[in-house]
Amino acid sequence: MKTKKFDAIVDPGHGWLKVPCKLLCELGITKNITPFSYVKGEYAYLEEDCDLSTFMNAMREQRPDTEIKQRSRYADKSSRVRNYPIYTPEYAENWGAKS
Repeated sequence: MKTKKFDAIVDPGHGWLKVPCKLLCELGITKNITPFSYVKGEYAYLEEDCDLSTFMNAMREQRPDTEIKQRSRYADKSSRVRNYPIYTPEYAENWGAKS
């Protein structure tokens, strides 16, 4: 079994999983991610309530031989992720094509 590690960013009000846009493209879920997630550079920051489940379900279905590990980073104040641009499928697909 393979292991993939992802950073989980958590502040007092919410949490996000940092996922490469390229992986969202490979899984074919770029259009299933909501505008409640954010982007910066080649990464999408998937919000914990809905988009994280969409990602995890796609990974379980399409890559059952991959174990997901999360490295949590906690902030005691509002995370800078909240200031990143809002996620759009076009953004993710553009970065996915570059990688």
